[in-house]
Amino acid sequence: MPVSGAHFSVAGGLTNAVATAVRFDCGTLQLFTKNANQWAAKPIADADATAFKTAADLAKLQFLTAHDSYLINLAAPGDQLFQKSIGAFVIEWERAEQLGLAYLVTHPGAHVGSGDDAGLQRVIKALDVASASCPGLKTQILLETTAGQGTTLGHRFEHLAAIRAGVREPDRFGVCLDTCHVFAAGYPIHLRDGFDATFEEFDAVIGLEHLKLFHVNDSVKPLGSRVDRHAGLGLGQIGEGAFRMLVNDPRFDALPMILETPKEGPDGEELDPINLAKLRVEYRSR
Repeated sequence: MPVSGAHFSVAGGLTNAVATAVRFDCGTLQLFTKNANQWAAKPIADADATAFKTAADLAKLQFLTAHDSYLINLAAPGDQLFQKSIGAFVIEWERAEQLGLAYLVTHPGAHVGSGDDAGLQRVIKALDVASASCPGLKTQILLETTAGQGTTLGHRFEHLAAIRAGVREPDRFGVCLDTCHVFAAGYPIHLRDGFDATFEEFDAVIGLEHLKLFHVNDSVKPLGSRVDRHAGLGLGQIGEGAFRMLVNDPRFDALPMILETPKEGPDGEELDPINLAKLRVEYRSR
């Protein structure tokens, strides 16, 4: 059975994310190690890092994951933003390592008009520079599939394959597949044939052995919309069928599945327990 969890807030302290994971009986979690909408970050105190790792160990959490800042653009054609993004990414990688995280998820970036090929070459260069600046770190970087909004790269499996093929140390880079993103990008995972074809294509282009984690989200917008808007499981355009297929697929039994679905309902009710129950119980029943 896949290990399930969600993205949890660290407001008030890093260990609060662990406490929430425990409250919802999760086996994994994702967090931001800093404010995702700011460049600056106060260093993590050694005591805080130790407390986080101790709490996560006691909770027996696996596949601990961070997502990097939304401001980072490793495909930026302009040197100022490009260099600033590399520096910020290195800090994100070091913070994830300090917390003992298994994975750091990143979006490949946006080419901002320079074109896919030029953008991918910038990402490869950026990751090589960052990798050289972070020798020996155990946290693996996961390139996330994207919806392809604007000039964002990563909406085709070929993009992620090209990045992994181009970097000097490909083993440091795996893949995170976001269900909302691939659906919005045009992969028809809502249909049995489309689900099978999507993962056959993923295997042929990237290799299923490089798939390390799922972001499990429904989509507000329709197939091929190229718009990234998450919905609760079974409440969007993807529908329940895809998630039933996902959690019952033996190929993915050992992979973590992390929710990034809406947190509150219209009356303020917590939605994470509802979506987690769908993953663990409702969709697992055949």
